[in-house]
Amino acid sequence: MLTFFVLSAFAADPAPRPQDEWDLSVVYPSVGAWEAAVAQAGKDLDALASCNGRLAVELRPCLERAWGAQKDIARIGVYAMNHSSVDLRDDAWLGRSQQAQMMYTRLGEATASWQPEVLAMGAPKVEALIATDPALGPYDYWLRTTVRDAPHVLDPQGEALLASAGNLLAAPDRLHSTLLDGEITWPEVKLSDGTTGPLTPTNYTAWRLAPNRDDRKLVMETYFGALGKHAGTFGGMLDTAVAGHWFVAKARKYPSAVEAAMAGDHLPRTIYDTLVARTNANLPTLHRYLRLRAKMLGITDLGYYDLYPSLVASDKTWTVDEAQALTLEATRPLGKAYTDGLAAGFAGRWTSVYPGPGKRGGAYMDGAAYDVHPFLLLNHTGDYNSVSTLAHEWGHAMHSVFSARAQPYPKADYATFIAEVASTFNEALLLEAMLKSAKTDDERLFYLGSQLENLRGTYFRQTQFAEFELAIHAQVERGEPLTGDSLTATYLDIVRRYYGEAQGVTQVPDYVGWEWTYIGHFYYNFYVYQYATSLAASSLLAQDVIAKKPGAVERYLELLKSGGKDDPYVLLKTAGVDMATAAPYDALAANMERIMDQMEAILAKKEGKKPAKPKR
Repeated sequence: MLTFFVLSAFAADPAPRPQDEWDLSVVYPSVGAWEAAVAQAGKDLDALASCNGRLAVELRPCLERAWGAQKDIARIGVYAMNHSSVDLRDDAWLGRSQQAQMMYTRLGEATASWQPEVLAMGAPKVEALIATDPALGPYDYWLRTTVRDAPHVLDPQGEALLASAGNLLAAPDRLHSTLLDGEITWPEVKLSDGTTGPLTPTNYTAWRLAPNRDDRKLVMETYFGALGKHAGTFGGMLDTAVAGHWFVAKARKYPSAVEAAMAGDHLPRTIYDTLVARTNANLPTLHRYLRLRAKMLGITDLGYYDLYPSLVASDKTWTVDEAQALTLEATRPLGKAYTDGLAAGFAGRWTSVYPGPGKRGGAYMDGAAYDVHPFLLLNHTGDYNSVSTLAHEWGHAMHSVFSARAQPYPKADYATFIAEVASTFNEALLLEAMLKSAKTDDERLFYLGSQLENLRGTYFRQTQFAEFELAIHAQVERGEPLTGDSLTATYLDIVRRYYGEAQGVTQVPDYVGWEWTYIGHFYYNFYVYQYATSLAASSLLAQDVIAKKPGAVERYLELLKSGGKDDPYVLLKTAGVDMATAAPYDALAANMERIMDQMEAILAKKEGKKPAKPKR
């Protein structure tokens, strides 16, 4: 393994300051005020019943009341969920968070008949109302898409039934979390450095990075083996979840579950199929990276357990203030309005910065409080991943800020399909800035290697998951049951193809077939493919901005301002990226090839050899 230690000139983070914790009092000043808002929202939901059967004569007032209630419920949820996230052990805040979630269900039930009512009005009348009442402008996209979705909208009783089934259909996901996080007895392991403990999901994520190969192999084999003992139970839960997706698709008269899932954002099925096809065509690029990984780790028999250790180690750390400064500098190509917005967010108390007892792991951005500002949860530890995560989440935050400024509430919420574009765009700008400021070849190798692993994990791995989802849904749609054994066989076959076992690129042992059991995203109904499509889109958009192509910045900022005013596919296409074509996926692979060209040139230089001519 190549190890380059880049000594840090920065001090460790100081003790947490007030500005390192978010201020949720700007949402509600007290729990009492929150409870009053909950009570009022409950009354507003009850009052929505008077709109049922009345949309033809009270369309605008009813829409204003419904979206007003939704905005209030979203604000209620922001206050409760984020308080809960700071300490998941606090049952009181967990209960308040669940209370907010139940209000969303009530809202869905209260408005379940509205789509059928709009359809009964007919497209000509809907268009006439939009044309004669400017106050319907915030709702015109919803009205027109409702008319467009006519073949898939049920009668009022059917819509109410589906809305009330939401909690039941979500049960497999809850059961998966309960089994994985609370009921499995994890085996104890001892690493070569003396580290011992139960191999929980958290410890697995940390210990699979071990520098010792035998430790990595032990960790992965033991962890997947423990999961495999419950493959039958996990299989039953996933079978139920997939059957639920197919049930809803059939109820809404879609030919497949994937088309039903994509229809929520009016996305053409071609996007999914093109992503999978072009990713498979570009697997030689992934295999080149894996061979480079083996070389840099100093091994000839790369195993699946060798995928996670960093190619180049670094002990360099950054305080959160330094990470913010780097993000601010990296995003300067986007102009003053963007950087001023970032600076205002950094100066405000929008973020919970540091890890703490009971705090939710990972990171997220919550932009649901439309009239306030986004809130960000981080777990900053000072490494480069923390810096990249900060840039990522602030990309989401600025998307929400720009959207809220430009769009009325009904059009401000953007689709998941474009949500990850803004975040990964910031990561691309950060990488460019870090490479420019790097003082040594070792630093450049570190940043380039980090980006390669990001491309593997966010693009190739997520598409691998997407292909697995497609396969298991097709199996259920053919009337075939999913079992632990069948899911394992399907998953293992896909992983071995992606990682080139037949070509001698990576050894993928049988126990890797159980990896599917702990991937919670498989319960999200065709969600993960959007990580891959977003990264491909942002790669193209960021390349244009970095290259200073005319209009590139303006098109990107217009995308951020557009919120959800049109189909996300149309918004991205207007910004310059057609996700139904091969172009963005092939461009991502080409960028990955360029990164490897740079790394191999640096390695050849360090070895005193002449760089090999890049192969295409």
